[in-house]
Amino acid sequence: MALYAISDLHLALSTDKPMDIFGVQWVNHDEKIKKNWKEKITEKDTVLIAGDISWSMKHEESKIDLDWINSLPGNKIISKGNHDYWWTSISKLNSMYDNTKFLQNNFYTYNDYAICGTRGWIDPNSDKFNSKDAKIYAREQIRIRLSLDAAKKSGFNKFIVMIHYPPFGEENKESELMKIFQEYNVEKVIYGHLHGPSNVKAIEGLINGVEYIMTSCDFINFDPIKILED
Repeated sequence: MALYAISDLHLALSTDKPMDIFGVQWVNHDEKIKKNWKEKITEKDTVLIAGDISWSMKHEESKIDLDWINSLPGNKIISKGNHDYWWTSISKLNSMYDNTKFLQNNFYTYNDYAICGTRGWIDPNSDKFNSKDAKIYAREQIRIRLSLDAAKKSGFNKFIVMIHYPPFGEENKESELMKIFQEYNVEKVIYGHLHGPSNVKAIEGLINGVEYIMTSCDFINFDPIKILED
């Protein structure tokens, strides 16, 4: 039994959104994911998928992509990305499958770890940041606290966080989200969102006791990476 991670699947099985416009590495990328997934992941494993799951705009359209994910081996835990416009109520999503669950203000478990998370947002020091972004960023801080607090109240003290946006501040400064991770003694944070030329901005490794792991599909060659094993 092991814990794996991947993000930014950008599936488009029900819509015309070919990913190969972003580079030849994206040609038939869903088949690459499926092949790599089936070669290493068993029904006893768990896979964390941190956002940008489907290009679908509506919940009904996204079901084809979600069914595709659910058909793959293992348990899946999904959190929201900035392109997941199909995302509906968490209760509705979590009623869909037995082996695929959705994360929002709640938590799931892997052995003695609590899997927590939220979407995240762009950093307040970004030139593009505005008053609307400020409200969203504040809400995302509340959501990650709700997730972590729910796990703490249930007796957990070992945490892994899923977040879609890179949580680092501009020029790699410490962000408010990073401070929260340190406050709760989070062990690992997986994130995605970056692609192509932006992958050079990826930061990995230990920062103030928290391990950061980049999991965007094209960064990890469309191959889920193992982050924990019994």
